[in-house]
Amino acid sequence: MKGKLFTSDLTVNEFLLIKKIGFEPAGLVMGSSMYHIGIQIPRWGTNMEMDKLSTAMYHARELAMQRMQEEAQELGADGIVGVRLTVKHMPWNTDMAEFVAIGTAVYHREDPGMFKTHDGKPFTSDLSGQDFFNLINSGYRPVGLVMGTCVYHVAHRGMFQALRQFGQNVEMVNYTQALYDARELAQERMNAEAEELKAEGIVGVDLHEGTYNWSTNVIEFFAVGTAIVPMSKEHTIPDLHLTLPLND
Repeated sequence: MKGKLFTSDLTVNEFLLIKKIGFEPAGLVMGSSMYHIGIQIPRWGTNMEMDKLSTAMYHARELAMQRMQEEAQELGADGIVGVRLTVKHMPWNTDMAEFVAIGTAVYHREDPGMFKTHDGKPFTSDLSGQDFFNLINSGYRPVGLVMGTCVYHVAHRGMFQALRQFGQNVEMVNYTQALYDARELAQERMNAEAEELKAEGIVGVDLHEGTYNWSTNVIEFFAVGTAIVPMSKEHTIPDLHLTLPLND
């Protein structure tokens, strides 16, 4: 489809800014994975990671991302911008969920292939068109969308503890520590992915929290962001008038 009709979810502002830095949209790309999530029974009074569920949630997203990336590769794209990852649990089966990755594949007009990953695949990024424009103009480029997930069981309070704390203002230390540990695990795994890509850092990090159809004391923390590297070894950031999002 390159050079012909394209589809995209870019706004008008994003479309114009991407073209201004030499990129063209190749098409809207998507990956999907319908996944059965297994069962894991937590210990009622223990803070613990539900590693079986963590693995399922990560692997399903990874499958969707890979398929989106393959579509972009078929279009001859250098990368994908504006990636969105969604999870939809099926009402007819609480153990089934659809994981979808969607974004706009882009390619560079003058130097196709320059912005691909070290293994020749299109980069992935959740940056908006405006943020992508500013990043490239400042001498950086995205190398990949990195993510980490942790499904964690927060221990229930015992009956005697609940009675002792009834009516009091008191920190729930056990709950605080559990949520802190779960977030930290998700972020550590995201950071490990960025290190594998030899990234300088991660921008636009977002931390999502969800309970889905599990027990009320089981929570998923999902960390996601775009890993970036400078485009030259001797790099200084020029003075820029950064482009802010505009109302369409």
